[in-house]
Amino acid sequence: AASDVYKRQAQEWAGVECDPDEIRLVGAVRDKANPYYVSWLAGGDAFAESVGLEQTQLAYDNDSQVLQSQVRTLLAVGEGPCTVLNILPHSDTDTPVLVDAANEAGAWLITQWNKPADLRPTDETPTWLSHLTYNDEDFGYQIAKALFEDMGGEGDIVAISGTLGATAGSARDAGLDRALEEYPGITLLDRQTAEFKRDLATTVMNTLVAKHGDDIEGVWVANDDMAVGALNALKAAGMDGTVKVVGVDAIPEAIGGVQDGTFAATALADAYWQGGIGLAIGYCVLTGEIDPAAITDEQRNWFAGSAIITADNVDQYAGEPDAAKYVAEDWTCDSLWDNFVAPIP
Repeated sequence: AASDVYKRQAQEWAGVECDPDEIRLVGAVRDKANPYYVSWLAGGDAFAESVGLEQTQLAYDNDSQVLQSQVRTLLAVGEGPCTVLNILPHSDTDTPVLVDAANEAGAWLITQWNKPADLRPTDETPTWLSHLTYNDEDFGYQIAKALFEDMGGEGDIVAISGTLGATAGSARDAGLDRALEEYPGITLLDRQTAEFKRDLATTVMNTLVAKHGDDIEGVWVANDDMAVGALNALKAAGMDGTVKVVGVDAIPEAIGGVQDGTFAATALADAYWQGGIGLAIGYCVLTGEIDPAAITDEQRNWFAGSAIITADNVDQYAGEPDAAKYVAEDWTCDSLWDNFVAPIP
């Protein structure tokens, strides 16, 4: 059960009355170039439309200071108690700042992916409703295993990591390291970071090709957007027919890559669902359909369910998201935690 302190504070905040048409829904992502973030914002728009509202979109260009400034400016107008923030923090260190800003303004906050391990929504933070993510270490491990199996359990690989200081990046790296321990026939030649950016990943991959050339037999990448960038470099080097990549997010280009054989696998992080679910949690609290004090500790800090996509199951994940399905089955006030698989340790 939620702590008594949280229950008391949450009930105090829940006393604020907001007409449905006064509720402000806000989604914040790193940029509007990565297809994963585009899908996140599209999901937020679909949920907002389903309740007769519009989503305010924030994109902070991979800059923590910009994100923090955007949120403070948005909350300064005095509409905090009727605001829902669904935010992907740029790095772990952003989250405490966002939590403090939301609590000060009385805005309802849902964070995803990144936060310090020792900071939890249950730490007497009344308006930080929930933090959700996927098991990133398992993502890194499972896509590595898929790549290694595709290589026959032997060969040399390179790795491209995500943003330093972000839970998602470091945990996926840890998953790769765990898989490498289990596959002694696989050698990691090099690991560099590209900050979850496609163009930077192309540059990094060009460097790796120049350094290691034909020794590279597989490329492990911490997300799909970077994996597409790496694949562009491989194509330019004439290596795309023999060297496969793996990534995370299941963006359309990665799904197509699994179908055509250039990707060995991707991991499903359902950005469209994420964009809607965070707003739905806050909306259901503000409309009185969910008592925030009744949200359990586990529901406030949780892993969502996912899947590893390979050639064996890729066709079921192809195509555009079905907005009507998400609205009817995933974002209703009685289904918000249907995708819960485990609490975050």
